[in-house]
Amino acid sequence: MGKGKLAKFAEIAQNPLVVECPMAAVMQDAFPLRGRWHEDFFHNDNPIVLELGCGRGEYTVGLGKLVPGKNFIGVDIKGARMWTGAKEALQNDMKNVGFLRTNIEFIQRFFAPGEVSEIWLTFSDPQMKKVTKRLSSTYFLERYRQFMIDGGLVHLKTDSNFLFTYTEEMLRANSIEPEVKTRNLYGPISIPQEGEKYLQAAAAIQTYYESMWQARGIDIKYLCFHLRQGTPLVEPDVEIPLDEYRSYSREKRSGSEKHI
Repeated sequence: MGKGKLAKFAEIAQNPLVVECPMAAVMQDAFPLRGRWHEDFFHNDNPIVLELGCGRGEYTVGLGKLVPGKNFIGVDIKGARMWTGAKEALQNDMKNVGFLRTNIEFIQRFFAPGEVSEIWLTFSDPQMKKVTKRLSSTYFLERYRQFMIDGGLVHLKTDSNFLFTYTEEMLRANSIEPEVKTRNLYGPISIPQEGEKYLQAAAAIQTYYESMWQARGIDIKYLCFHLRQGTPLVEPDVEIPLDEYRSYSREKRSGSEKHI
């Protein structure tokens, strides 16, 4: 590990806005903030919103600035990336922003039932070969149900045609009607008035990946939906064309490739 990463990990360890639990897989005791994020971390009763797979934390910090009346937690296992957003939030004395460094596979261990109101999935890895690792799959949605309010919002913002189409089909298979759905976030869109506030939040902030994809002429896709309690969710039984790039090496896609 390079000296730069070591320095960032050391700085994160001292950042009061960062909670670290990288060994969630072997965690035996109850997580101390589970059910107490409002009282012990944010010290308010405002709604809690997660950005899962937050990377550098652009959305976590950006939403914190955009919506001061909500609390935002960026979740990722990559501490060296998270360092960027965590440092910015600390320098700006942001009281409504925090970060949790852990594996998202165990996210239900960190929040109590009804503790989270919204989830953002911003440019998640499409995981085209492994549905159980796909953050908008029913495998993860069932985890989210364990700690979200009934009818909480899930937002998906992606460049991936595969992930967007998969999520569309998953919603259709479970008779879930999206609040907003568009394959070109920055193009002409006709939506009900209620959906405008969601669309504005999705378009207001651009992540590192988003600016990179847009520069290459790739449309940004967005949808959001309410996740309600109820019967177990089912996976869609459809074949979806794979993206033209490898999900595990997205940054290697050449600038000449197009993604519809």
